[in-house]
Order: sequence, then C-alpha cells, then structure tokens
Amino acid sequence: MGVGFEVSNWYMNGRGMQNAADAAALAAATKNLGDSVEIRIRDSGTSIPPEVKEKMFNPFFTTKPPGEGTGLGLSLSYDIVVKQHSGSIEVDTQPGEFTEFKVILPRTASTRKTGAAT
Repeated sequence: MGVGFEVSNWYMNGRGMQNAADAAALAAATKNLGDSVEIRIRDSGTSIPPEVKEKMFNPFFTTKPPGEGTGLGLSLSYDIVVKQHSGSIEVDTQPGEFTEFKVILPRTASTRKTGAAT
C-alpha cells in the first residue's frame, strides 16, 4: 500500500470517530518543508473528544459499533507513516470547531526508526 492510500485511510478512519453529517467543510493542503513534505487535512466537524484522541492510534481501538470496524485503520496508518517512513502524525482538534490531521513525511528514506504522534 502506498502513502497516498494511507493518507486517505487515516483521515476516513478519524472521521469515523465523528458523525460524518456534522462535517460542514473539508480542506487539504500540502507544504514543501525542504527535506520533508507536510500534508494537512482539516474539517469543520464536531471535533474528536480528548478521551478518544488519546487512544485513537492504539491497535483495536474503535468507536464504531461491534462488527463495524477492527480498530486497526489508524494504528496501521501510524505504523506506516511513523515507523516505516520515519514521518509523524499530529492531530489538533477544538470542540465544535475543527479537527486537523498533519502528516509530515521525509522526501528520502531514513535510517531513523522512531517517530511521534501527538
């Protein structure tokens, strides 16, 4: 699977934690950071509650009803972006205002094996 698929996957999984009907607007932007690329996806939905945000990248964590999700989408996305590509994923959310995912990926392969999610 490529990084493009993962960007879509982590965003759609994150949206699954919210009521999709609440999202009024969606914006995507990229930025050249020299040695890396920044991808931002932002919506004006209802936000992600703090108790969900702190666990959303954990394997098997889901807010979906039983039988409707494995809880692996964001965990796998984290592993691919952070562990395999030495990038980072950050989530900023303000109740009732927005949620924004920011992914930073290096332009070239790195020997670094760790990353961070916040």
